[in-house]
Amino acid sequence: MHLMTILQTSTPRPASRPTERLDRDRQAAPQVFERLRDTIISLRLPPGTPLSRAALAEQFGVSSTPIRDALMRLDEESLVEVFPQHATVVSRIDVNLAKQAHFLRLAVELEIVRNLSLDRTDVFIEELHRSIGLQQQLVKAGDFETFMNADNDFHMQFYAAAERQGIWALVRSRSGHIDRLRRINLPSPGKAQDILKHHRLIVKAIENRDPDEAQHHLRVHLSGTLKDVDKIRARYPEYLSD
Repeated sequence: MHLMTILQTSTPRPASRPTERLDRDRQAAPQVFERLRDTIISLRLPPGTPLSRAALAEQFGVSSTPIRDALMRLDEESLVEVFPQHATVVSRIDVNLAKQAHFLRLAVELEIVRNLSLDRTDVFIEELHRSIGLQQQLVKAGDFETFMNADNDFHMQFYAAAERQGIWALVRSRSGHIDRLRRINLPSPGKAQDILKHHRLIVKAIENRDPDEAQHHLRVHLSGTLKDVDKIRARYPEYLSD
């Protein structure tokens, strides 16, 4: 089954693109950036998709300036390729950039879960269990796009509990390519259930104040997508680059 068919069956989308209303009390460019970024990460805008500045300006009901600024930020995260005076297209998924993002995230989160395991609170553990409960509901509903957002929120809770929210913002800004690999891989049979299993094991280790066990399960968990990269490449070679 083609990738977009999988995505469309898990998260139905309207065929038309009505004007997307922005919050007029906030700057337009950051809102356009976030919405386009989410659409690229979710693969509703797959690699190779051309982006028309005029069409985007009409879609969001703004002038060309916020569109230009949003595309510049996407270019900084290597999520689009800008060809001056020619075109802007959604970039292919760069496996090397995905590996770099994985290295950064693993290094940071191993230290965070170790510290949290040594100094966790009951309230924090309860919040993690509630997050896992939500993820389980989304898996049962087959809502993979919202599940992926909930997965990110689960990890963001670690950074917040460790008072490292600024580092989460850095990690997120480097994770566009590996996040797209994750999104491609998520509908694979048993993948979402496997993620849930690892989340439970990480939380159990933190709850038991066992930093070594928490780090072990986190390492296995975060390495899952890159272990499947050859399978992903074989299925969607037009989407990946080295």
